[in-house]
Amino acid sequence: MISLRLRARHTEQIHAHLCRAYPEEGCGVLVGRDEGARRIVERVVVFENQREDSRGTRYLITPEQVLVAEREARDQGLDVLGFFHSHPDHPALPSTFDLEHAWPYYSYLIVSVERGRVADARAWRLVPDRSRFEPETLEPSP
Repeated sequence: MISLRLRARHTEQIHAHLCRAYPEEGCGVLVGRDEGARRIVERVVVFENQREDSRGTRYLITPEQVLVAEREARDQGLDVLGFFHSHPDHPALPSTFDLEHAWPYYSYLIVSVERGRVADARAWRLVPDRSRFEPETLEPSP
Protein backbone atom coordinates (compact mmCIF):
# COMPACT_ATOMS: atom_id res chain seq x y z
CA MET A 1 0.00 0.00 0.00
CA ILE A 2 1.20 3.49 -0.79
CA SER A 3 1.68 5.98 2.02
CA LEU A 4 1.45 9.74 2.08
CA ARG A 5 3.92 11.21 4.56
CA LEU A 6 3.06 14.57 6.13
CA ARG A 7 5.13 16.56 8.58
CA ALA A 8 3.30 17.93 11.61
CA ARG A 9 3.70 21.52 10.37
CA HIS A 10 2.09 20.64 7.02
CA THR A 11 -0.79 18.88 8.74
CA GLU A 12 -1.29 21.95 10.97
CA GLN A 13 -1.15 24.28 7.95
CA ILE A 14 -3.75 22.20 6.05
CA HIS A 15 -6.05 21.89 9.06
CA ALA A 16 -5.88 25.63 9.85
CA HIS A 17 -6.64 26.56 6.23
CA LEU A 18 -9.59 24.18 6.01
CA CYS A 19 -11.03 25.25 9.37
CA ARG A 20 -10.83 28.90 8.24
CA ALA A 21 -12.76 28.00 5.07
CA TYR A 22 -15.55 26.31 7.06
CA PRO A 23 -18.52 26.07 6.39
CA GLU A 24 -17.28 26.12 2.81
CA GLU A 25 -14.83 23.67 1.29
CA GLY A 26 -11.19 24.69 1.38
CA CYS A 27 -8.53 23.30 -0.92
CA GLY A 28 -4.89 23.21 -1.93
CA VAL A 29 -2.02 21.28 -3.48
CA LEU A 30 0.46 18.79 -2.01
CA VAL A 31 4.02 19.17 -3.31
CA GLY A 32 6.92 16.85 -2.63
CA ARG A 33 8.79 13.73 -3.68
CA ASP A 34 7.36 10.51 -5.06
CA GLU A 35 9.46 7.59 -3.89
CA GLY A 36 7.24 4.86 -5.28
CA ALA A 37 5.57 3.27 -2.27
CA ARG A 38 5.94 6.47 -0.23
CA ARG A 39 5.12 10.04 -1.11
CA ILE A 40 6.75 12.69 1.04
CA VAL A 41 5.08 16.09 1.21
CA GLU A 42 7.66 18.87 1.33
CA ARG A 43 5.34 21.82 0.73
CA VAL A 44 1.68 22.68 0.98
CA VAL A 45 0.16 25.28 -1.34
CA VAL A 46 -3.14 26.63 -0.01
CA PHE A 47 -5.66 28.11 -2.41
CA GLU A 48 -8.94 29.88 -1.95
CA ASN A 49 -11.86 27.91 -3.34
CA GLN A 50 -12.55 29.41 -6.77
CA ARG A 51 -15.96 27.79 -7.11
CA GLU A 52 -18.71 30.39 -7.57
CA ASP A 53 -21.62 28.24 -6.39
CA SER A 54 -22.15 25.24 -4.09
CA ARG A 55 -19.01 26.17 -2.11
CA GLY A 56 -20.23 24.18 0.89
CA THR A 57 -20.08 20.93 -1.10
CA ARG A 58 -17.71 21.67 -3.99
CA TYR A 59 -14.29 23.20 -4.54
CA LEU A 60 -12.39 24.41 -7.57
CA ILE A 61 -8.68 24.82 -8.08
CA THR A 62 -8.30 26.54 -11.44
CA PRO A 63 -5.94 25.26 -14.14
CA GLU A 64 -3.92 28.46 -13.68
CA GLN A 65 -3.48 27.70 -9.97
CA VAL A 66 -2.35 24.15 -10.77
CA LEU A 67 0.18 25.52 -13.28
CA VAL A 68 1.59 27.92 -10.68
CA ALA A 69 1.96 25.05 -8.19
CA GLU A 70 3.57 22.82 -10.86
CA ARG A 71 6.07 25.52 -11.89
CA GLU A 72 7.04 26.27 -8.29
CA ALA A 73 7.41 22.54 -7.56
CA ARG A 74 9.57 21.97 -10.66
CA ASP A 75 11.76 24.97 -9.76
CA GLN A 76 12.44 23.29 -6.40
CA GLY A 77 13.06 19.85 -7.90
CA LEU A 78 9.72 18.58 -6.56
CA ASP A 79 6.45 17.31 -8.01
CA VAL A 80 2.76 17.97 -7.48
CA LEU A 81 1.78 14.83 -5.57
CA GLY A 82 -1.88 15.59 -5.18
CA PHE A 83 -4.58 17.77 -3.74
CA PHE A 84 -6.39 18.31 -0.48
CA HIS A 85 -9.84 19.58 0.35
CA SER A 86 -12.34 19.58 3.15
CA HIS A 87 -15.74 17.99 3.56
CA PRO A 88 -17.65 20.36 5.88
CA ASP A 89 -19.85 18.34 8.25
CA HIS A 90 -19.36 15.19 6.17
CA PRO A 91 -17.02 12.18 6.41
CA ALA A 92 -13.52 12.16 4.91
CA LEU A 93 -14.71 9.80 2.18
CA PRO A 94 -14.63 10.58 -1.55
CA SER A 95 -17.94 11.74 -2.95
CA THR A 96 -19.37 10.89 -6.36
CA PHE A 97 -18.29 14.40 -7.42
CA ASP A 98 -14.74 13.68 -6.20
CA LEU A 99 -14.69 10.45 -8.22
CA GLU A 100 -15.93 12.18 -11.37
CA HIS A 101 -13.29 14.95 -11.15
CA ALA A 102 -10.22 13.09 -9.89
CA TRP A 103 -7.20 12.13 -11.97
CA PRO A 104 -5.18 8.92 -11.65
CA TYR A 105 -1.69 9.14 -10.08
CA TYR A 106 -2.51 11.93 -7.62
CA SER A 107 -3.09 11.57 -3.90
CA TYR A 108 -6.29 13.11 -2.55
CA LEU A 109 -6.29 14.12 1.10
CA ILE A 110 -9.84 14.66 2.34
CA VAL A 111 -10.35 16.29 5.73
CA SER A 112 -13.69 16.14 7.54
CA VAL A 113 -14.34 19.46 9.29
CA GLU A 114 -17.28 19.29 11.70
CA ARG A 115 -18.55 22.51 13.25
CA GLY A 116 -15.29 24.24 12.37
CA ARG A 117 -12.96 21.58 13.79
CA VAL A 118 -11.07 18.74 12.14
CA ALA A 119 -12.79 15.43 12.84
CA ASP A 120 -10.90 13.07 10.51
CA ALA A 121 -8.46 13.00 7.62
CA ARG A 122 -7.91 10.28 5.05
CA ALA A 123 -5.85 9.93 1.88
CA TRP A 124 -7.06 8.30 -1.33
CA ARG A 125 -5.83 7.46 -4.81
CA LEU A 126 -7.96 6.91 -7.89
CA VAL A 127 -7.41 3.50 -9.49
CA PRO A 128 -6.19 3.60 -13.12
CA ASP A 129 -9.56 2.64 -14.62
CA ARG A 130 -11.15 5.55 -12.67
CA SER A 131 -13.82 3.28 -11.16
CA ARG A 132 -13.07 3.93 -7.47
CA PHE A 133 -10.61 5.24 -4.93
CA GLU A 134 -8.24 3.12 -2.89
CA PRO A 135 -7.06 4.27 0.54
CA GLU A 136 -3.52 5.47 1.10
CA THR A 137 -1.87 5.28 4.51
CA LEU A 138 -1.38 8.68 6.13
CA GLU A 139 2.05 8.58 7.72
CA PRO A 140 2.93 11.33 10.21
CA SER A 141 6.46 12.62 10.13
CA PRO A 142 8.25 14.86 12.68
